[in-house]
Amino acid sequence: MTDEAGHTHTARLSSVTIDTSYSASQYWRDFISFRELIFFLVWRDIVTRYKQSFLGISWSVFRPVLTVGMMTIIFGYLAKFPAGDVPYPALVLAGLMPWQFFTSSLQSSTTSVTGATALVQRVYFPRLILPFASIMVNLVDFLITSVIMAGILIWYKFIPDWRLFTIPFFMLLAVGASLGIGLWLSVFNVRFRDIKDIVPIITQIGTYVSPVGYSVSVVPEKYQLLYSLNPMVGIIDGFRWAILGGEHHIFMPALIVSVVFTLATFSSGVWFFTRAERTFPDVI
Repeated sequence: MTDEAGHTHTARLSSVTIDTSYSASQYWRDFISFRELIFFLVWRDIVTRYKQSFLGISWSVFRPVLTVGMMTIIFGYLAKFPAGDVPYPALVLAGLMPWQFFTSSLQSSTTSVTGATALVQRVYFPRLILPFASIMVNLVDFLITSVIMAGILIWYKFIPDWRLFTIPFFMLLAVGASLGIGLWLSVFNVRFRDIKDIVPIITQIGTYVSPVGYSVSVVPEKYQLLYSLNPMVGIIDGFRWAILGGEHHIFMPALIVSVVFTLATFSSGVWFFTRAERTFPDVI
């Protein structure tokens, strides 16, 4: 590469990182051109997650099974919450699938930038790739949980109907919600590293204030509208409706809140992140 080309390349990198006139269209072209980096990061994280774990991939099976067992005992047998015409383990797992994906994706996207400090400081690439790749890694656990869900349905001889084909829509909402919030938190986590320690506490509380271990129907009717302000209610409720059908119905106010919340947080998160990322090399 000639000196002239080298100088041109340097100028381009400089304009990308600090020039506010750097166009959105150029940013997204760069994002697409770095698609191989996305595949590399996803593959690296998958290998690291399962290779450097004592239980390996079996942990992705053990964790949801243990959670379903505990919630079935607590909510199904002790609290005696109703499950309608479906087995209680199936009701719990149908709610756990989107919730587990959401919480895992939220935590991984929050630390995605600070976890790649050396890469961020040395090489230019659209930093949006980092939280995006971290979300994709959690799809592996989601697929494993889906296989467990299929096993439970077969065991109880429960056959889903046409509504099962709406799962991609509700999954898209879960991806958008987790990535949208994760983009905001990842920026804050660059400056305030204790953000990553707060996220697990919030998600732990959310496990019980979201309808993961129980149906929305157990919430008194007069409080259901207030309860639906939790954006994960519509997503979890939608998963149950799609997988289990039967007596399960979608509470439309909750679904509307989930859709509006996802669109708002995702769009604002992308806007906020792409503007803040110019400061990452200096702050991180």
